[in-house]
Amino acid sequence: MKSNLSFDYTVNKDEKTIHMVREFEANLQLVWEAWTKAELLDQWWGPEPYRAETKVMDFQVGGYWLYAMVSPEDDKHWAKADFVSIENKKSFTMKGGFSDENGVINLDFPQNEWKNTFIPKDKGVSVEILLTYHSVKDLETEIEMGFLEGMAVDFQQLDALLTRLKS
Repeated sequence: MKSNLSFDYTVNKDEKTIHMVREFEANLQLVWEAWTKAELLDQWWGPEPYRAETKVMDFQVGGYWLYAMVSPEDDKHWAKADFVSIENKKSFTMKGGFSDENGVINLDFPQNEWKNTFIPKDKGVSVEILLTYHSVKDLETEIEMGFLEGMAVDFQQLDALLTRLKS
C-alpha cells in the first residue's frame, strides 16, 4: 500500500480497483453519520475550493444520493450513487458516477462501485474503501482527474469536521 496522501491506497489494474484505508479519531456512530447524513456529508465531501450540495439523500437499499460538486464560481457538477447494500454501522455499497441534475448517469465519465467498511479501533474507526471500475480505462481516467488527491483533501476536511463535532 502507498501512503503518501495521508491515507493508504493500492491501485490494482488487473482487478480494476482502488483500495483505500483511512483511520479517523472519532467513535463509530459519528464516523458512520458523517458518511451517511447529507447535512454532514455536505460539510466535508468535495475538496476545497469545491463543496458538496445534496439534492436527495435516501440512505436505504434501493435509495440514492444525488449531489452537486459546486465550484467557487457556482458551477455544479452532478453525481449520483445508488445504495446497493447497507449493514448498519458496518458497511454500505453504492454504485454510480457523474450525472445530470436529475440523476441520469453520464456514460462519458467513469462509473464505479464503492464498498465502505467501518472497523472500530482503539482510538477511532478505520474506514476501508474498495472502488471497482468497469474498465481499466475508467480507473485510469478517474485517477488522471485527480481522484486520489481529492480524496486526501476530503479526508482532511472530514478530520476537521469530526474534531468540531466531538467538542
